[in-house]
Amino acid sequence: MYSIEPIGFIESPYKEKFAVPRQPRLVPAACSRVKLLGKANCPEALRGIEQFSHVWLLFLFDQNLQAGWKPTVRPPRLGGNERIGVFASRSTFRPNGIGMSAVEVKGVTKQGEQIYLDLGSVDLVDGTPIVDIKPYIPYSDQVNEASGGYAEHEPTTLTVSFSAEALAVLKLRPQQEMEAKVIEQVLAQDPRPAYKRAKPDSKEYAVNLFDLNVKFIVADNLVTVTAIERF
Repeated sequence: MYSIEPIGFIESPYKEKFAVPRQPRLVPAACSRVKLLGKANCPEALRGIEQFSHVWLLFLFDQNLQAGWKPTVRPPRLGGNERIGVFASRSTFRPNGIGMSAVEVKGVTKQGEQIYLDLGSVDLVDGTPIVDIKPYIPYSDQVNEASGGYAEHEPTTLTVSFSAEALAVLKLRPQQEMEAKVIEQVLAQDPRPAYKRAKPDSKEYAVNLFDLNVKFIVADNLVTVTAIERF
């Protein structure tokens, strides 16, 4: 019998699964950090990490653990209809609920007794448990001749525009430029279910980013942010 205790939790702009990009680095304007816990919350645990430009984060899909798993899944990159083996996917529904992401290291911050590992863009919901951090080693981790299968290329993106009402709300925010870029880059990935993308869709959706509820519609490959509200 084995047990795993988190060594920290991620702090990110993504307050729900619906808003999370499907891979790290797809939303380069968004930064995040790991808040270390317990014995891991000490400067010595991160000593020397500034030598590395990137690290591997190992984490738990904590919001899906109770849902269980199946041998096959429907990857969004295949339209959400074709089934493939769970081990040939990065599905969040896995036997042990463990995920991994290669992310950029921005630095280490200390606030009082609390230590943070500052990171670039991640694909993790705010509050995701982190179970380990490992250096990314280019000569061994980067495989130039690797094949990406059905995910060989980056996903196509949509154009994003903001209504006058949405822009008016952003203009009152102290980090308006950064938040506008994050919203744009998240929505450009089209977070809707895969089966919705090839059909007419008049529904208004919403994602929670930062402390904002961002409402949007999609038509003719154009995402329009219709409203932005505090929640």
